[in-house]
Amino acid sequence: MTSAREERRDPGARAPRRAPGTLEAAVLDVLWEAGEPLHPVQVRERLIAHGEAGADEPAYTTVVTVLTRLYEKKALARERDGRAYRYAPAADEAGLAARRLTAMLDAARDRRAVLSRFVRDLSDNDEQLLRAVLDTRETPATEGGQG
Repeated sequence: MTSAREERRDPGARAPRRAPGTLEAAVLDVLWEAGEPLHPVQVRERLIAHGEAGADEPAYTTVVTVLTRLYEKKALARERDGRAYRYAPAADEAGLAARRLTAMLDAARDRRAVLSRFVRDLSDNDEQLLRAVLDTRETPATEGGQG
């Protein structure tokens, strides 16, 4: 039970801030689960219904900001629907992670050094998995039916 003094001292207390990226991740989860493009108001409603937004309910403008930022990061596609947009994921979770890795490589000065360090730091299981993926990848000469 809080005292009247505590309530007067901090009447506009805000809920604790979310960890960075938490709301973006929740928005992506909602859109992947929906399986169809959604308006920002629909995203907000689903965030609140699933309790995925954290301790506080995000404002509509916050959801629009997050959707816009995800679109600018190429994580979402959007289509005009009247005066608003409807948003959908640009890729599945694995595809989005791959885009992030590619963007990080593109931003590096020394791509070879980054890849070398990445491979050196892989666990044995991940190294075997990467080798298997690389071994099964088609070469450009065979993709077009040429041999």
